Amino acid sequence: MKATALYRKYLTKMQKIADVKYASAVLQWDQETYLPVKGQSIRGQQIATLSELAHREFTDKKLGALLLQLQEADALSDREKRNVQLSLEDYEKNKKFTGAFVRKMSEAVNTSFHAWMRARKQNDFSLFQQPLDKLIQLKKQEAEILGYPQQPYDALLNDHDKGLSTARVDELFGELIPKLSKLMEQVQKMPAPDTRFLTQYFNKETQWKFGIEMLKRIHYDFEAGRQDISAHPFTTNFNAGDVRITTRIDEHDFMNMTWSCLHEGGHALYEQGLPESEYGLPLGEYASISIHESQSRLWENCIGRSLPFWEQYFPLLCSYFPEQFKGVSLAQFYAAINCIQPSLIRTEADELSYHFHVLIRFEIEKMLIAGTISTKDIPACWNELYHKHLGINVPDDNQGCLQDVHWSHGSFGYFPTYSLGSLYATQWHAALNRENASFEKLVAAGDTSFILTWLRQQIFPFGRYYDSNALCQKATGEKLDSNYFIQYATKKLDSFITS
Repeated sequence: MKATALYRKYLTKMQKIADVKYASAVLQWDQETYLPVKGQSIRGQQIATLSELAHREFTDKKLGALLLQLQEADALSDREKRNVQLSLEDYEKNKKFTGAFVRKMSEAVNTSFHAWMRARKQNDFSLFQQPLDKLIQLKKQEAEILGYPQQPYDALLNDHDKGLSTARVDELFGELIPKLSKLMEQVQKMPAPDTRFLTQYFNKETQWKFGIEMLKRIHYDFEAGRQDISAHPFTTNFNAGDVRITTRIDEHDFMNMTWSCLHEGGHALYEQGLPESEYGLPLGEYASISIHESQSRLWENCIGRSLPFWEQYFPLLCSYFPEQFKGVSLAQFYAAINCIQPSLIRTEADELSYHFHVLIRFEIEKMLIAGTISTKDIPACWNELYHKHLGINVPDDNQGCLQDVHWSHGSFGYFPTYSLGSLYATQWHAALNRENASFEKLVAAGDTSFILTWLRQQIFPFGRYYDSNALCQKATGEKLDSNYFIQYATKKLDSFITS
């Protein structure tokens, strides 16, 4: 059989597997948005069945033989060869797991997620502890099945960012945290901005309308997606033409919804920009979670917390909430949304203290996977680390160790990608500024299309062709450099000192 015919056979097989995976993803999206309470048990069974089916199809020996044939073929394009290479890597990795293990993991995630939801409602970590413990035991088994270069946690990190290791994350935090601590000390000497006007009453429906308009203006395509409400904001996709986001709204904290919309909007723009022609194939998927998070942090922070952005959006915001922002100047608003102050909630944290939130979760995850602490130790350990790194006392579980959904999904090794994403984002931001002298003027005029154009040229079209490091080198001419974040943060801080 000719290489072109073999490749078409491979493409058909991969797209059928993708169909099953995304059917499961639709059920998971519904689970976190509209699922009735009494449907939880059967929904878990449905998702587990589809997960097991997709795994069985993807680890079929016939697919393995086809991939080996294609690997030896000469008549494929570079992109086709890369798809085959990555699929074979994925095949070998997935073949290590039995269908029974995949089903068991899926069922454990479903149980854990609903236990987390109940624990959140009752503000009681103990309701989540046992299901989480069972899930962690499975994640430890997963690490052993996959194998690792130095320690089990490496296997979980690598699942979110190929090649990422515990040693590398330790190295990055070792570079970053001392510099951030110095900047935080500098901030403490400055008078704190007035932020009280951000915590007035903001009607839920009006907030929703403002969020929708903001998303439209940054070019989130509502014909290829939608926004809903969930306990923890997230983005999910079923193909480039169906990318959905969620937000949450607090009527006494306006910025909660704003940052959620921009953060998830950044994720969604990436998914909507991936090549639809590569549906079901590695080059139709995101490069890594770190690169995905770079998209959300770029739009949420580098752009969304910038003065030029609000030169355009502050008058719009005032038209939605004229009473709340009566007498508030743009300068006052800009200072308030960039207030640097240790806080309890990661998703609402400022750009500097945010990394300490991530560091705390990273440290706890390492200990859980290494077995040096157990799940019953999490609340006390969490509270101790928050006092150590941020100097604050955690009042309850909802504002502490229950605030994130990630562990209930089994997403261990995910949190470090948030900090990596922030570092990549500032490196993209620096590259965009170098290449476009009118960057700030265009953003102030409400034009962010040139940013999206750059991303569509430098990041989106490659899918998984490059790993994170190689993509960064290609897009910016340099490997990841944490100094870009420090330079970005210092410049912003200096603007407040001189204003």
